[in-house]
Amino acid sequence: MKSLRSEIIKYSKMLNSKKLSALRSGNISAKYKGGFLITPSGKKYSSLKNKDIVFVSLDGKFDKKGIPSSEWKFHQDIYLNKNEAKAVVHAHSTNATAVSAHSKNIPSFHYMVAMAGGHDIKCAKYATYGTRELSKNILKALKGRKACLISNHGQIAFEENLSKAFELAEEVENISLQYITSLKLGKPKILSLKEMKKVLLKAKNYKKG
Repeated sequence: MKSLRSEIIKYSKMLNSKKLSALRSGNISAKYKGGFLITPSGKKYSSLKNKDIVFVSLDGKFDKKGIPSSEWKFHQDIYLNKNEAKAVVHAHSTNATAVSAHSKNIPSFHYMVAMAGGHDIKCAKYATYGTRELSKNILKALKGRKACLISNHGQIAFEENLSKAFELAEEVENISLQYITSLKLGKPKILSLKEMKKVLLKAKNYKKG
């Protein structure tokens, strides 16, 4: 467990160094035994120690000596509803947050949208942070997908490990920047659902290989 805590701290610090989230915003977790390990509430990532990472059981219990991120509930709900989820990265990255502020889905203007698992990247409806209502909205936006935007908030991505989850969050941020840039030139061409189905199939087969 010590190494997993260290890995969470490593990627938490990368939220800052890769400019996906500033100071203490966002949060990261990894599934562990009957629950998950998650970044604590209110601490700057630069100062995190292994002892600061909090274990939360899948039924929502945790040692009161450590306070998990205020948004631990949607991590819990993702792990309860997505068997393939082993790690979750939530970021307030600039471009993803900018798109989310318009409650926009990101359409298939680029085939790399498929990396999130579907023909578009959904934007979950706004709800107050840390609430079950927000979890419900996120799960709806994640239907058939591994990443989504969160309206007026940011983005979230999950994967089979922390490395892949973080990489997916980086990809969502890059796609968001590309989408914003394309809109400045007018209405971008949108790839057809038929084409995106081909891309999704190729991506699936590539990962298996």
